[in-house]
Amino acid sequence: MAHSARIAAVLGPTNTGKTHYAIERMLGYRTGVIGLPLRLLAREVYDKITAIRGPSVVALVTGEERIVPPRAQYWVCTVEAMPEGMGCDFAAIDEIQLCADPERGHVFTDRLMRMRGTHETLFLGSDTMRGPIASLVPGVEFVQRERMSQLAYSGSKKISRLQPRSAIVGFSVDNVYAIAELLKRQKGGAAVVMGALSPRTRNAQVELYQNGDVDYLVATDAIGMGLNLDINHVAFSSLTKFDGRRMRPLQPNELAQIAGRAGRGMSDGTFGVTGDAGALPEEWADAICSHRFTPLRKLNWRNAHLSFGSIDALERSLEVAPDREELVKAREADDLRALRSLAGEADVQARASNPRSVQLLWDVCRIPDFRGISPNEHAGMLGVIFGHLHEKGAVPDDFLARQINRIDRTDGDIDTLSKRLAYIRTWTYVAQRKGWVNDEDHWRGRARAVEDALSDALHERLTQRFVDRRTSVLLRRLKQKEALLAEVNDKGEVTVEGEFVGKLEGFRFRQDKDATGQEAKTLRQASLQALVPQFHLRADRFYNAPDTELDFTEQGGLMWGDQAVGKLAKGDDPLKPRVVAFVDEEAGHDVMEKVQRRLQHFIDRKIAALFEPLLKMRDDEEMAGLARGFAFRLVEAMGIVPRADVADEVKALDQDARGGLRKHGVRFGQFTIFMPLLLKPAPTRLRLVLWSLTNGLDEFPEAPPPGLVTVPNMDAVPAQHYSLGGYRKAGARAIRIDMLERLADMLRGEDSRGGFEAKADMLSITGLTLEQFADLMQGLGYKAAKAEREKVKAAVEAPTDEVAATDAAEPAETAAPEQAPAEAAPETVDAAEGSAQPEGPEMEVFYTFTWGGNRPARSGGNQRREGGGNKQGGRGKPKGKGGAPRGKGGPRNQGAKTFEARPPRKEKAIDPDNPFAAALMGLKDKT
Repeated sequence: MAHSARIAAVLGPTNTGKTHYAIERMLGYRTGVIGLPLRLLAREVYDKITAIRGPSVVALVTGEERIVPPRAQYWVCTVEAMPEGMGCDFAAIDEIQLCADPERGHVFTDRLMRMRGTHETLFLGSDTMRGPIASLVPGVEFVQRERMSQLAYSGSKKISRLQPRSAIVGFSVDNVYAIAELLKRQKGGAAVVMGALSPRTRNAQVELYQNGDVDYLVATDAIGMGLNLDINHVAFSSLTKFDGRRMRPLQPNELAQIAGRAGRGMSDGTFGVTGDAGALPEEWADAICSHRFTPLRKLNWRNAHLSFGSIDALERSLEVAPDREELVKAREADDLRALRSLAGEADVQARASNPRSVQLLWDVCRIPDFRGISPNEHAGMLGVIFGHLHEKGAVPDDFLARQINRIDRTDGDIDTLSKRLAYIRTWTYVAQRKGWVNDEDHWRGRARAVEDALSDALHERLTQRFVDRRTSVLLRRLKQKEALLAEVNDKGEVTVEGEFVGKLEGFRFRQDKDATGQEAKTLRQASLQALVPQFHLRADRFYNAPDTELDFTEQGGLMWGDQAVGKLAKGDDPLKPRVVAFVDEEAGHDVMEKVQRRLQHFIDRKIAALFEPLLKMRDDEEMAGLARGFAFRLVEAMGIVPRADVADEVKALDQDARGGLRKHGVRFGQFTIFMPLLLKPAPTRLRLVLWSLTNGLDEFPEAPPPGLVTVPNMDAVPAQHYSLGGYRKAGARAIRIDMLERLADMLRGEDSRGGFEAKADMLSITGLTLEQFADLMQGLGYKAAKAEREKVKAAVEAPTDEVAATDAAEPAETAAPEQAPAEAAPETVDAAEGSAQPEGPEMEVFYTFTWGGNRPARSGGNQRREGGGNKQGGRGKPKGKGGAPRGKGGPRNQGAKTFEARPPRKEKAIDPDNPFAAALMGLKDKT
């Protein structure tokens, strides 16, 4: 790169002309490359540049398109597809704030740090990126761009009252379609724009809007990334979205990116909310209007220097952590997930035996999951492609022809055509990869022809469904006051005269909210004509449905598939909750009673199955006295009681009583009295719901993720919630109670007065690093002294992932939750490993643990109660070598002693129910 090369960050809100500025700068050089966030936007910029310079010098490279003329000078690409090492005079990356995106951020961060033009480099995006860019890019110049028009917040409006030239934004396909259907009935129609559409379909839909055939546009957040349209107003139909893993609220900067599409050039624009979206907080609206947002602090990063020596080496290189505080390691992306799935297959391991084949495997894993199917199905398809490429050097023509011919159909509805478009994108991507097919020009043309045909068919179906220039048949018939024909389809959608008026969700009718007054009343009357028999048919089907179709939510809801049909309510007995059925009054008493009875049967059977050990102990008539009382105490606590809460009751139990309780699976741990079978995920989830109902909570605590040995300790969450979830707070984390008891068993043999070091098994069962383990021990009441010493022998090796997963997944006395721990693998005790070797003796870090007496492990929150002191399970200091309290055990060096917080054992007491003890009794009688 030239010594005087310019690197600039052009930052500002939307409608500042940043992309136009970058295009102008690029065309001022002999060669250039620009990376854009969307295939749709890349095609738009490509069309602009070809209109100026002609197609002979402009290349378009995306995952699914590759147009590269022999004399290409200017390259327009998606960011993922940007070629490296070309040495262009100019380089630009658009929407650079996507460095913080959890899915794609690591790609943008890589381009920020490594992509450079020999004469000029531009980064275009939000001003929130100023701090990270200044820190990561030495010598960068900042150029501030101001918005060319004003943006104002107009509050909430019904869809029926939105002004022409408005864009309504939804965040799911169903939402977009529902809004477009409504606009068709009320406003004559709408164009539809979604990121999943092909450029050809999107352009055709935009043309409907731009030329005035329709006055409304319904879109996903795809319009937020630089698509320039004549929009006066943007209305958000929701303020939450599904980000691929969970539903989450949109942040002000994300809303601003989309709202900024209102008002182009010098024309001012407005934004607001509609539908079910609540009003924007005033401070959010002000921030969007004034373009002031919280600066970004962390960027997602993934190592770009990959090792292809083996699959394991590749995985390790992908898992390297960043060495800059501004960077965070990106979460597992689809390509890494696919690699790990394929790495477990024997034939893939056999093929990927050298660096070239491993790199080929990685290239295959990077094929996007356009189809949106399950990870296993996607990995299976990738395995087939890798097998062909490895064995034959290319995807066979007959195989590729079968895949494409199967998709080459233009019949079907919108969803069917959309799925076929998603499927053809996979083979379009394969055909674009150099050397993956035998006749590249043929297969690229073939895949493009199928995509174009599907795109045209999809545009036609969208127009048929969402554009109607005539007055709605429904409204006309309502005005004429004629009898209306109402129907309910198999999806529960209610139509009147063929027009959608609402949906039957479970046993409740959700009417289209935009109908008002007499219109709404007439619609409901017509709808009920179809709904009354439908309620009875559904009730019969529901009553005979298997329990596998029903479930309860962590907040006490009752679901039939994906439909809410009731909720749990507090009953007279904590283990016998009531059910409240969600049934419309119009359905009638018989339907209500049938639904309620079926729900009660379901939850009763669920409790009987998941709490079987607890219920058997409660109903054991042979149990009497103190044992029976203690059993009821356990039942009230739903199988888990901190030992400190029942210390006196435990002391009062004799060995026979304890034996009777143990027969029912009760474990008397040092910290907790519990039933290990009730620690599994399903009983845990149910226990939290039942306990929350009994205590009248408005928001129920959620169950911890299954299989984790430790979870973060959040001070805002009460210790009782952790206990009900099967965990105990200790330091910065909470540890699963069965694993805590296994740890306590190990500690019992240690010299807690003289001090001891952590063993490998202790780290293994907790799944913690040495530093984390030290914090945990302090949370349990120990003192942890950190020191260094000269390394005289190999450090204690950290347990392997297999050992940690095996030990952590198996609680003491019963099988643990199904999953292995998801915590990070324990670090080695040797802190110097992997670092540069200093001069002089090699040192290692170690901790010495001693019992901390009454001193709490950490201040703040409720750790004094949970940490150390003599309240640990009602047992005081742990037992072990040197464990006797001072002044009470005679001389200090009397050897190891064991102390138990229980009454004296009966002389030679033998449990007759113990077969081992029975044999011992027989031997005694003979003597």
